[in-house]
Amino acid sequence: MTVAMFLTVAGIALGCALVVGALGLLALRLLSRGSLVTQLIVVAFATVVSVVSGTAAVASLMYLSEHDLTVFYSVAVVAGIVSLAMASVLGRSLARDNRYLRAAAASIGRGESVISPERHTSTEFAALAGELAATADRLTESREREERIETSRREIVAWISHDLRTPLAGIRAMAEALEDGMAPDPTRYYEQIRGQVDRLSGMVDDLFELSKIHAGALKLAFDRVSLYDLISDTVADLAPVALAKSLDLRFEGERGLTLQADARELARAVGNLIMNAIQHSPAGSAIVVSAIRHAGGHAGGHAGGHAGGHAIISVVDAAGGIPEQDLARVFEAGWRASGPRTPAVGTGAGRSGGAGLGLAIVEGIVRAHAGQVSVTNVGAGCRFEVLLPQHPLV
Repeated sequence: MTVAMFLTVAGIALGCALVVGALGLLALRLLSRGSLVTQLIVVAFATVVSVVSGTAAVASLMYLSEHDLTVFYSVAVVAGIVSLAMASVLGRSLARDNRYLRAAAASIGRGESVISPERHTSTEFAALAGELAATADRLTESREREERIETSRREIVAWISHDLRTPLAGIRAMAEALEDGMAPDPTRYYEQIRGQVDRLSGMVDDLFELSKIHAGALKLAFDRVSLYDLISDTVADLAPVALAKSLDLRFEGERGLTLQADARELARAVGNLIMNAIQHSPAGSAIVVSAIRHAGGHAGGHAGGHAGGHAIISVVDAAGGIPEQDLARVFEAGWRASGPRTPAVGTGAGRSGGAGLGLAIVEGIVRAHAGQVSVTNVGAGCRFEVLLPQHPLV
């Protein structure tokens, strides 16, 4: 074939293809609101017509025999039918995937899980379906988390309202008695009013602390802290409260253990754990507070001198334990146990507001120290453990 003949054939084929392509685009535009199957059939039909028209135009110039043209047209018709059938099958598969994706998107909006079909038309559709399913799972988890948070908020409001009512009613009654001159012992009334005010102040402090934790605004001042000194001071501070209930509150464990921490906030967390144990422990039982080097950390030498080591602070009581189904909720703000440890997990007179905030504050403080807090039932009571890095990367 000469160059001139090649250019002629190419030009004829291009012209026919452009004309058929323009008509196909016009048809697609008119069918823009039609089904995907119809549009694929139009594309396949336009392709076949483009090939046939170009070949027919070239064949007429080359003076092919009528027999050869008949054979060519027969082959073109068969190929066209097969192409249209394949386009129809592909279109139906794409339409099926489209219906699935629409249903999946609708199910996500309704908060339902997305069930992926066994097969997809292509890996792209399979990947998209998988991403939709993963998104549905994440949204479900988010909704559940939001529901738990909202439930926790409602519980906090309910318990705070309940716990505010008692001291306020007592203060009002004593103030009216003092005002009317009906108080038999004004000095005792003044002391009781001050005690109730201290209790209200503790509730306000807990709410403010919890709000800082939830807002991420809790600022820690890290310094070298001796756990023995910190815990022994807290135990000494709460010893009178324990003694009033005939409880044996004592410290056990290592005495040379140090870490980098905010002494004030960590003492608050330890105090909340001890007060939680004091409040729920029966008279005559023991509360053991300990601090040890974590078994997985570096052994030997001065604990405070090993980067990457951990320490464990534990509080063990004999308060009857917590139902297994409730262990996961112990550190939720506003939650109170319904089992043996009623009336208020995580609260204590003079130390916590009584609305289920104490242990939630403990968890927030420990997390701010890059640590973990957990609770398990042991024997006749519970063991609260605080795992802290000796040199937190914060």
